[in-house]
Amino acid sequence: MIGLVLSFLSGYIALSYEILWYRAYSFTSMGTADAFALLLGAYLTGLALGAWASRVLCRVADASAAGSPFPVIRNLTLAGNALGFLVVPALGWLVSKGCPWRILVSLAGLAAMGLGALFPVISHAWIPPDAQVGRRVSYMYLANILGSTSGSLLTGMVLLEHLTLARISIVLGLLGLGIAAALHAKGTAGRRRLTGLGALGAAAVLLAAVGGSLFDGLYEKLQFHAQYTPSTRFAHVVETKSGVVTVTKEGRIFGGGIYDGAFNTSLREKDDLNSVIRPYALAEMHPSPREVLMIGLSSGSWATIVANNPAVEHLTIVEINDGYLRLIPKYPAVAGILSNPKVRIEIDDGRRWLVRNRDRRFDLIVSNTTFHWRSNASNLLSTEFMELIRSHLKEGGVFFYNTTASRRVMYTGATVFRHALRVMYFQAVSDSPIPMDLDRLRRRLWNYPWEGGTVLDRSHPGDEERMERVISDLSKQLERDDSLRAPGLHARPITDDNMGTEWEEAP
Repeated sequence: MIGLVLSFLSGYIALSYEILWYRAYSFTSMGTADAFALLLGAYLTGLALGAWASRVLCRVADASAAGSPFPVIRNLTLAGNALGFLVVPALGWLVSKGCPWRILVSLAGLAAMGLGALFPVISHAWIPPDAQVGRRVSYMYLANILGSTSGSLLTGMVLLEHLTLARISIVLGLLGLGIAAALHAKGTAGRRRLTGLGALGAAAVLLAAVGGSLFDGLYEKLQFHAQYTPSTRFAHVVETKSGVVTVTKEGRIFGGGIYDGAFNTSLREKDDLNSVIRPYALAEMHPSPREVLMIGLSSGSWATIVANNPAVEHLTIVEINDGYLRLIPKYPAVAGILSNPKVRIEIDDGRRWLVRNRDRRFDLIVSNTTFHWRSNASNLLSTEFMELIRSHLKEGGVFFYNTTASRRVMYTGATVFRHALRVMYFQAVSDSPIPMDLDRLRRRLWNYPWEGGTVLDRSHPGDEERMERVISDLSKQLERDDSLRAPGLHARPITDDNMGTEWEEAP
């Protein structure tokens, strides 16, 4: 029974650490597609090397006093858990010194060696070489698999929703120390038992008291790399099972380590951190968008602007990470979106929500998609997704989405829909002509509601000049139909199968 429990716990701890490591590596890589592949490769390589090296440890266990395996397994548990605990803080420190994260996946491989050696040694110690060996090995594997599955579910879906990465690491460290203490108590006696338990207890107290200090400034280090300084601090950090959201003191928001917008709805130059002329221009691209769907909430700035459009009657927002909802109340410019009667927020994956709600139709769908080279970005950029969007548009409906400057993303949308209009790095697509009369847009902006007034006001000093500059800048960044479909290096649509640029253009 002891062997089965140890097998279960070793699987739980190993998979839990892998989940935490992936969060850190994905964050510091800005979500590149190869982050998971490289980490998984290092992890499996480490497990294999640990299992291969365990034959030596098995001989040591056989040769120990009275043939007891407890001391070897205790020491191996301590070593594996110590290495697992230190991977994330070491990664943060090393990337802040300029070390490439792809090289640093070796840290995970090294820790996995210690964790990978545990299962073979436990099996060797508790499975006698008799006629029942096959059945006992199967039970041992089952316990290990159940533990691994529990790590994925409990740590990945529950603990990450309620605890920070640092606190979960401490919990896993304390669990490892608890296992080591139980093994020590079982395998020793007398004064040695008391001394060892005292030392392990002191280690647990020390870990609980100061272990979190190793994670101080972790996300700042992982995000800013060599540009990190001890004075670099985020205004807010929110961790959920869906990811990590960070906000700088200037109000710029980052999701998963990469820029995701800003808390701003103002067109005035001193405030406009995020080129919000784009959501304001939607009022010209569709003159009467009564039903609007927005995929992705982020700072809530775009949602606030769209909801302020007098023509909008209902705005449905689908956001996968509820962490953004914890930040929005802290910023007055967008806080009202959470109580706006026009607005309904659904916590779900955008594509899954569309599939589940096939009967819903919209005048306007907006998707402020992340960078085209990030992992899973193709799910919101592919031909198949464009066709799914088309099935949810009413006649004359428009889809407005972020291409993040990818000509291939633009080409894909322009080949699915009859009409396309690039607006800066965004693109509007529709099966109906898309209007963009800049004189009419100017008139609309003078009357666009904003914080009890209008977004620009002729009586406000500098607003007339600002209006002309905004319209002039916008006019230089418009592109239509034919040029967006021009054949060339990018004339290969993104599909769910080819995954677009996820494996081609990552930094």
